[in-house]
Amino acid sequence: MLNVTKITKKYNSGDTTVDAISNVSLKVPEGIFASIIGASGSGKSTLLSMLGALEKPDSGSIEVDDRDISKLKDSALVEFRAKNVGFVFQSYNLIPNLTAIENVMLPMEFAKVPKAERRPRAQELLEKVGLDANKQIRKPSRLSGGEQQRVAIARALANQPKLILADEPTGNLDSQTGKVIFDLLHHLAKSQNTTIIVVTHDLSIAGKTDAKFRLSDGKLVK
Repeated sequence: MLNVTKITKKYNSGDTTVDAISNVSLKVPEGIFASIIGASGSGKSTLLSMLGALEKPDSGSIEVDDRDISKLKDSALVEFRAKNVGFVFQSYNLIPNLTAIENVMLPMEFAKVPKAERRPRAQELLEKVGLDANKQIRKPSRLSGGEQQRVAIARALANQPKLILADEPTGNLDSQTGKVIFDLLHHLAKSQNTTIIVVTHDLSIAGKTDAKFRLSDGKLVK
């Protein structure tokens, strides 16, 4: 269960203080596929960064399975992210000089997964997202955009996270490939009982998620 209670985040811009996130509260149960929508500058990415423990709120709490991650020290946050959060980005963020399977193995190394377990798990995850053995040994430059995003999703699943956060994961894909990626995320939420939160501008995608949250000027609106 993700339980967010009255979080606030402010930034200073010159002489002006900007309320990026203002008094936001939300709950997302385990195994739910949720979306966050809103105009550019509404605070979506800031909220996602705080949910993923990349930033801390100025006030309020963010609980993951009754653990308030907003109160953790920086060293504990690094460990929390490695073991509990998977990130999927619009730009894929794959390491260009590593093969697909090596990209998926990398977060396991950071999480200190035993070396003998890394490659078999990476192969299994890539097979689950539909990447065959031949493409698993290719570098990102030899994969299509949709295939790269599949690798990014497998990488996000590498350490069996409780929470997957995706920032515009279909933004660089054509509509048909985007639908495939969306369906894959939805299936993973149900089959792996993983909570998945997607930031998207695509209302057709947001309308098909289990829960939908809309941000406007840093505030949650109905």
